[in-house]
Amino acid sequence: MNARPRARALGIVVGTLPTGARNAITDVSGVKVGHTTLVRGEKVRTGVTAILPHSGNLFHDKVTGAVFVGNAFGKLVGSTQVNELGEIETPILLTSTLNTFRVADALIDYMLTLDGNRDLRSINPLVGETNDGTLNDIQGRYSGHDEVFAAIQGANSGDVEEGCVGAGAGTTAFGWKGGIGTASRKVLDYTVGVLVQSNFGGRLTILGVPVERPRGAPPANADGSIMMVVATDAPVDARNLRRMGARTMMGLGRSGSAGSNGSGDYAIAFTTSREAKLLSNDAVSPLFPAVIEATEEAIYNSLFRAETTTGNGRTVEALPIESTVETLKKHGMIR
Repeated sequence: MNARPRARALGIVVGTLPTGARNAITDVSGVKVGHTTLVRGEKVRTGVTAILPHSGNLFHDKVTGAVFVGNAFGKLVGSTQVNELGEIETPILLTSTLNTFRVADALIDYMLTLDGNRDLRSINPLVGETNDGTLNDIQGRYSGHDEVFAAIQGANSGDVEEGCVGAGAGTTAFGWKGGIGTASRKVLDYTVGVLVQSNFGGRLTILGVPVERPRGAPPANADGSIMMVVATDAPVDARNLRRMGARTMMGLGRSGSAGSNGSGDYAIAFTTSREAKLLSNDAVSPLFPAVIEATEEAIYNSLFRAETTTGNGRTVEALPIESTVETLKKHGMIR
């Protein structure tokens, strides 16, 4: 059981909007999250994370979706069809860079097992990635059929495991251990949830306060990537979902990322709403700060929940809680 606290438990409150009951993407009704985490020997630190918009057959009951690209240094399988048609027809999977294509193939296998899909001639698997090659033998491509099926079939709508789990098992962020993080916000009558796979660089900033690397520690690499998945139950179309995806970049920027040349910064957004009457452009505006706040807090959670990890001949330390809290107190950001 992960004993490290989430950001909010330390008094780190991002923004002003209230959270959902779990402060997680699963606060959006029907959404499920599952992980398969691979920790084997000295070299394997990787996995798969699955986000299910609903529990049914997504090919026959598609959800409205969109992809926003902040910087396209990455391999996001299936993104062009999502933006062309405004629909997502498979679970959303996150994994390691060189595993993207094995995972996409296994996702097709999974979809073909579902009732009513036997005669399908086209499926658009949606798979994102970040590069966990620092702590993981990335060329081994260890995640395949069994890992994908386990992540999807084990997905649930409860609390979401964070930190060094699933696709976050071997990631790093700001020179510290990164991983999976999530958060949510309530606005009007709607819920917005965000899940991130953090593996990017820059200068970590929490509530506007720079958190410096320890003296003598190597500087954090500016490169790296992040996948951000946005879920909502608001009745919005694909165009406005793409606009919501764009707001994740504002939350990402608040955390200290500069979106370097080698950073793949992607957002996938979807809605579970089936309402025919859609929100107007003006009515969508209140959802934007919800996305920004939830993204920022999800990134913090990915760091605070991650644990020091050794793999592939390297060790990446977890974000030090005590000194980080002291820094934030010194600047009056928490009590």
